[in-house]
Amino acid sequence: MVRQARVLAQATSDLVNAMRSDAEAEIDMENSKKLLAAAKLLADSTARMVEAAKGAAANPENEDQQQRLREAAEGLRVATNAAAQNAIKKKIVNRLEIAAKQAAAAATQTIAASQNAAVSNKNTAAHQQLVQSCKNVADHIPQLVQGVRGSQAQAEDLSAQLALINSSQNFLQPGSKMVASAKAAVPTVTDQAAAMQLSQCAKNLATSLAELRTASQKAHEACGPMEIDSALNTVQTLKNELQDAKMAAVDGQLKPLPGETLEKCTQDLGSTSKAVGSSMAQLLTCAAQGNEHYTGVAARETAQALKTLAQAARGVAASTTDPVAAHAMLDSARDVMEGSAMLIQEAKQALAVPGDADSQQRLAQVAKAVSHSLNNCVNCLPGQKDVDVALKSIGESSKKLLVDSLPPSSKSFQEAQSELNQAAADLNQSAGEVVHATRGQSGELAAASGKFSDDFDEFLDAGIEMAGQAQDQIQVIGNLKSISMASSKLLLAAKSLSVDPGAPNAKNLLAAAARAVTESINQLITLCTQQAPGQKECDNALRELETVKGMLDNPNEPVSDLSYFDCIESVMENSKVLGESMAGISQNAKTGDLLVFGECVGVASKALCGLTEAAAQAAYLVGISDPNSQAGQQGLVDPIQFARANQAIQMACQNLVDPASSPSQVLSAATIVAKHTSALCNACRIASSKTANPIAKRHFVQSAKEVANSTANLVKTIKALDGDFSEENRNKCRIATAPLIEAVENLTAFASNPEFVSIPAQISTEGSRAQEPILVSAKTMLESSSLLIKTARSLAINPKDPPTWSVLAGHSHTVSDSIKSLITSIRDKAPGQRECDFSIDGINKCIRDIEQASLAAVSQSLATRDDISVEALQEQLTSVVQEIGHLIDPIATAARGEAAQLGHKVTQLASYFEPLVLAAVGVASKTLNHQQQMTVLDQSKTLAESALQILYAAKEGGGNPKASHTHDAITEAAQLMKEAVDDIMVTLNEAASEVGMVGGMVDLIAEAMTKLDEGTPPDPKGTFVDYQTTVVKYSKAIAVTAQEMMTKSVTNPEELGGLASQMTNDYGHLALQGRMAAATAEPEEIGFQIRTRVQELGHGCIFLVQKAGALQICPTDSYTKKELIECARAVTEKVSLVLSALQAGNKGTQACITAASAVSGIIADLDTTIMFATAGTLNAENNESFADHRENILKTAKALVEDTKLLVSGAASSQDKLAQAAQSSANTITQLAEVVKLGAASLGSDDPETQVVLINAIKDVAKALSDLIGATKGAASKPADDPSMYQLKGAAKVMVTNVTSLLKTVKAVEDEATRGTRALEATIEYIKQELTVFQSSEVPEKTSSPEESIRMTKGITMATAKAVAAGNSCRQEDVIATANLSRKAVADMLTACKQASYHPDVSKEVRERALRFGTECTLGYLELLEHVLLILQKATPELKHQLASFSKRVASAVTELIQSAEAMKGTEWVDPEDPTVIAETELLGAAASIEAAAKKLEQLKPRAKPKVSVHPHCLFEVTRCPYIRCNNSWKLQPLRTSHPPPPCLVIRIN
Repeated sequence: MVRQARVLAQATSDLVNAMRSDAEAEIDMENSKKLLAAAKLLADSTARMVEAAKGAAANPENEDQQQRLREAAEGLRVATNAAAQNAIKKKIVNRLEIAAKQAAAAATQTIAASQNAAVSNKNTAAHQQLVQSCKNVADHIPQLVQGVRGSQAQAEDLSAQLALINSSQNFLQPGSKMVASAKAAVPTVTDQAAAMQLSQCAKNLATSLAELRTASQKAHEACGPMEIDSALNTVQTLKNELQDAKMAAVDGQLKPLPGETLEKCTQDLGSTSKAVGSSMAQLLTCAAQGNEHYTGVAARETAQALKTLAQAARGVAASTTDPVAAHAMLDSARDVMEGSAMLIQEAKQALAVPGDADSQQRLAQVAKAVSHSLNNCVNCLPGQKDVDVALKSIGESSKKLLVDSLPPSSKSFQEAQSELNQAAADLNQSAGEVVHATRGQSGELAAASGKFSDDFDEFLDAGIEMAGQAQDQIQVIGNLKSISMASSKLLLAAKSLSVDPGAPNAKNLLAAAARAVTESINQLITLCTQQAPGQKECDNALRELETVKGMLDNPNEPVSDLSYFDCIESVMENSKVLGESMAGISQNAKTGDLLVFGECVGVASKALCGLTEAAAQAAYLVGISDPNSQAGQQGLVDPIQFARANQAIQMACQNLVDPASSPSQVLSAATIVAKHTSALCNACRIASSKTANPIAKRHFVQSAKEVANSTANLVKTIKALDGDFSEENRNKCRIATAPLIEAVENLTAFASNPEFVSIPAQISTEGSRAQEPILVSAKTMLESSSLLIKTARSLAINPKDPPTWSVLAGHSHTVSDSIKSLITSIRDKAPGQRECDFSIDGINKCIRDIEQASLAAVSQSLATRDDISVEALQEQLTSVVQEIGHLIDPIATAARGEAAQLGHKVTQLASYFEPLVLAAVGVASKTLNHQQQMTVLDQSKTLAESALQILYAAKEGGGNPKASHTHDAITEAAQLMKEAVDDIMVTLNEAASEVGMVGGMVDLIAEAMTKLDEGTPPDPKGTFVDYQTTVVKYSKAIAVTAQEMMTKSVTNPEELGGLASQMTNDYGHLALQGRMAAATAEPEEIGFQIRTRVQELGHGCIFLVQKAGALQICPTDSYTKKELIECARAVTEKVSLVLSALQAGNKGTQACITAASAVSGIIADLDTTIMFATAGTLNAENNESFADHRENILKTAKALVEDTKLLVSGAASSQDKLAQAAQSSANTITQLAEVVKLGAASLGSDDPETQVVLINAIKDVAKALSDLIGATKGAASKPADDPSMYQLKGAAKVMVTNVTSLLKTVKAVEDEATRGTRALEATIEYIKQELTVFQSSEVPEKTSSPEESIRMTKGITMATAKAVAAGNSCRQEDVIATANLSRKAVADMLTACKQASYHPDVSKEVRERALRFGTECTLGYLELLEHVLLILQKATPELKHQLASFSKRVASAVTELIQSAEAMKGTEWVDPEDPTVIAETELLGAAASIEAAAKKLEQLKPRAKPKVSVHPHCLFEVTRCPYIRCNNSWKLQPLRTSHPPPPCLVIRIN
């Protein structure tokens, strides 16, 4: 520490001198003063640090001095950053500019490569996905380039720098998607040159994006705090630009920009208005929470959205022909900008006083004003005014219903009824025209909404006239109000759809609003009119069928939440109901029971609506499941779910406050509210866990809280209302619904942000053709059903008309046939089934091709591919295997519950196997080693077979979530396929690393780096401490590998490939665990730092791996060696930065990890010392006696006991105290181990056994301390009742026991009469502790063979004999030797037994048996040692005689243990080291070669029979035909012989 302080002081001194020189040369006096002030601050901080360093050097053991030095160094760091801030910032921004340029260039090259590869890409789906991602990136490239140019042109302008940062961060996500799409497309591009170009461009882009991500993060750290001011400046600029546009419009000079049209700008403004509202909601949430960083990000996003809004508003104003509308649009947009500027300013002020009620209230008021301005802006769009006029007209007309009583009717009942029926028909027709007009031009909607409002006015007058005739006027007025509300909602839905036609669920909401109008009309007609029974029901049914007919026009959106299998069930159920009701219609029309007839018509109508809805949804699912259709991409939330929940909650709240609602209706409404609010809160929780946007994460959580709280308040008022339906309680209920509706609307608006929305599927022409049978059947069903109902209506009046009955029968037959056709069409078009069959056939063909290649390889006739290099083939094979691996989980997910995605995924999977076979056979053809050839082909075949298995399982599952019996098979098949992918990837990486091909490794590291920032990690299964421990392990492994690479670069460059592969694997694990550590770290800044440091380490690893590959290609290049050494040093340095970031997250646990590592080193050192002592070479350096060390040992041991107490208490205290306790205990055990080693050496090499006893005692203490540190680390910051606390207490007891045992051993060492007894006691305690570990459920880290377990039982047998001998002799020397031998024998046996038992091939039953007999053997041996101890204390002939029975028990347990180990081998096991097996393997290989040669010879003319000569002592009878055919394989027949195995085998073919 002091040495580093000297280096630091020198560096800062140089910096101060440089700053003074710059200040003297500076012309601007202000800048000169700033430089001198910073230099002075830096010089003062350096002086303080030097003083602290002197104090620490004078008192190196003083903790206070060390702490002062740390604080002084931190102060110096802060001062240095402040002094060099501008230079650092400039350097960071410059790095970002370079990274952005490279990313833009790489993206452009990738787009060009994609276009070049498009012609030869056989996979349509992969090509469509690549084209779409290229379009997205192409839209972002100009912004990135503009950001670079702006930053370079205005180097000191903060706004320009922030614009560059924003455009860089916005570029990352589409760029990453394009990399993934390009990699997915590469294997299916048949043109080799185009595929290689696309692959290389994708790799370059991935590398550029990784650099851009790191550079933008660093730049954001440096420039981020000024984001709010920058956003404010941007909004002010936009306001001024709109003012200029207004002036140009007044002068008639405002022209649309190239590419701007009225329709395009209208849609842009409509969709952007939602993004503005969502980003403002984020801004309010962050400002209310007082988080400056996230408020700045939200302000930036708001400014970006407003920029798009201003451009769209200007485009609308420039494109419209109405000057008044243009001026209104620009004025309203300027109002939005003005209000937004005030909002950002208020948010900035709210940050200064977080939690202040006044500032929060002002913020809310300004936000409402901005929302109002935003609505005005949208209302200025063409056609919107006319809809608003229609809405206003409906509102004005509805005021007629507010009178206390209606005037009496002036018309007769028949006239009023007729007018009402006609007005109802006109209004229903106008509603359909409004729905249709939304698909056309804005002028069509204006006309349709005007006609709708006129028809509504007429209908309302007719309704009021009819109400005057009715006895129950209140109910009629209530129905008219419902129609008024439904009509308003229809126009609002139409208005919303016309503004943003691409909005999710907008069409469904419009259709639902139209159905609501129809249902409201039907209710009024049913209530008011008096017709012949059954007539009203028929009219209502016809209106309902007319309304739902529109669902079948173009089903390119989901109409419900039904899955494909739910659609089939719905069709079956509704068809059954329809059949019964149609029979009822016919029967009751004949008998004249017209009341039942009307009920049957109503039931039939509902069944037909259900059939239509299910058919439309099934058609949609069939269309999007076609492989040629573009599959949709699921977003963060489902806006359709939010919109439906919003609508359901609003309707339920209306029912709650409706005076006419019955108690049952109130309870039903309350249930609906509870159901949907619960679903919304759950969706918010899931979205919060998925999003990587911290602001969105917080907002979802906050919104869920608001919805939950307002729901809880509403439920209280509902309970009160349920108890007493008084006006007061109903009013309270009405008041309580307002906050809930507001919270749900705000949440729905936020969820509609385009950032969260799913990308809808695009149905292809083929998909539309697949829909036709379903749609035709459904339309036929509806048409014939309408005719049937019309016919039934006339029969109800005149049932004695035979021709009409004949017509009814014809319509009934048509309906029945169309439903049968509908069911057949839906079943025949089951998503994914046809694709699974095609894919299975394709993969079976690929398997046959691999088998043919394998046979050719065996016969050595595999044709070599000369058109491509082996490196390119290996790269192709690696690429296609990786893409296959990426599809495993999506296929399994689709097979379990997403039928619409199944066809896409299996088709994509199957498309990869033809290139897989080509690449695998090509690699095998260019591989000289026959074994490697067969490995590649066999593993490729295994992968294809595992794919076949998952396809069969997926076909059976079919995407049906209810087919749970297939889900286990799908999961198992997916796991087997993952293992097959892993196996072949290991083989390919090893092969690539041997020849210096490191491209695949670089890709893997870059991919791991990318995943660090992708979304929110899965729910953590451990604590920060768990992930911290793993990250430290892999970080240190990477550092060790880097050091080895430095060494091997000089000595053995050919070994660098394996080390690079090892580093790649370690970094993959490190990135995975680092992501979880960052997610669980507190505060969030620490997590961000961990993630950043791990990414920087990834860059270092990439450079090092690349240099390793270059050096393998040219091992003598001294320049490359030098670069590799520099890269290795950089990696080591970055590892230390990762460790320091982890330490900042949890100093105490990090200190525990470091201490545990130090103790592990001590244990290893003690094992080495035991080896020296056993060999009799452990001697004292001077003529010392043990007495010289005894006191020192005792004193240090007592100090260790005190450290143990601090360590245990540290688990429940602060991290600083825990760190001190861990460091102190590690230092103390180090000192104790040294003094005990000196004490053991002083005993002299003449008494090695006693030396080993003493060293074993300190080794036991070290092991106990290691376990205690681990337990303390696990229990840190846990509650007192946590299970880890009990483990800590147990570890502390063991520690105290072992320290006590050490003290006793130290005291007994010089007492020859008792030291053997003491050694035996210590050994017994040690074996008990080892047995506890053995009996724990913890799985060993590695496994061993059964032979190892059998071999270790020999040690138990020897130790047993030694123990019996010691018991009989009672000599202390024998006892000591027994104690030392027993330790090793039992520990080795237990370790080998447990490792062998947990081998993957060992069954559970055999494992339990082996563990049971391992325990019995240990317990028997413990009883034997305890009996020996008893004899030592009181030796009698009877006790000595009993030794035989104890030894027999041990021998019996050993026998059982050996039998258990034999059972582990299984019946198929053979010893690979058996000479017989070796010889047989060699002969089998020779036989295969002979068979291959024989096949070649068959094609030639017959030759003389081969003569074979064999060694006289060969174990096998080798004749002219040394093998026989058995079950399609060749077998050798061994001979029984007593001859020794042959030294060689000679087969000669003449």
